Amino acid sequence: MFKQITIIGTGLMGGSVALAAKKRGLVERIVGCDRAETLERARRAGAIEAGSTDPAQACAGSEVVVLATPVLAILDFVDRIAPHLSSGMLVTDVGSTKKEMVQQAQAALGGEAGKRVLPGHPMVGKERSGIEQADAELFEGGVWLFTPIAVGNASCTAGGGAWRGNEWIQFVEKLGAKPVFMDVERHDRLCAWISHLPQMIATAFASTLEDYVGDDDQIKAIGGRALRELTRIAASPYSMWRDIAMTNTANIEEAMLRMEQKLAQVRENLKTTGLREEFERGNKFNR
Repeated sequence: MFKQITIIGTGLMGGSVALAAKKRGLVERIVGCDRAETLERARRAGAIEAGSTDPAQACAGSEVVVLATPVLAILDFVDRIAPHLSSGMLVTDVGSTKKEMVQQAQAALGGEAGKRVLPGHPMVGKERSGIEQADAELFEGGVWLFTPIAVGNASCTAGGGAWRGNEWIQFVEKLGAKPVFMDVERHDRLCAWISHLPQMIATAFASTLEDYVGDDDQIKAIGGRALRELTRIAASPYSMWRDIAMTNTANIEEAMLRMEQKLAQVRENLKTTGLREEFERGNKFNR
């Protein structure tokens, strides 16, 4: 059990970490850092005991600092809190891209980055953001990705022992999530395909529907399950996805280009057996 953790960003993800930890008795005290009005909502939701708008003040006395803001803010907070980290304090995050976070940690903490920072990414979420959406069961059955920063020729996770990152990994498991470790480059490339591309497709599809049939009152009534599933994540907030697009641009561009090429191929084969071949490939992946 941790005596105290600080969560910077008490919205959906940060609030869910707090509620999940409290429900499972994994921490004695949680301090939030956010805007004053957001902190007050987090208190009312039972997510935090105390809060501060000042990151340095919020981090004082904590064993772990969780950065749970959009990605660009995570990069900023790494710089802002680095001078205030006490010995043994761990910094982790829940950001959806990892390469720039790792680079920022290395720039701010130098050779200590691998010992002081454990980049993380829970592969769970909701379309709506905010503390009101926080859920103590959000991580149950999900995957929590980690991209440890190398120390010499190995990451800290390889050594076991008393490194605080190992305590956080165990904490994540007790939240109901499965830790998975991978190289930072592989993380951003795979997430571009399995998370970022689906979001861009859903957004483009919903935007196109809005352009061409958005004023037709019958569309949503007759669209059924297929329409709901394909447009569900189009409700996701721009503020989060702007940062993801800006910090994983090359990987997302590559995935989108390949998707555009595939759509063109499908379009060109609407009246040929090539369409059947595409369905067979899709059926194979689904199986």
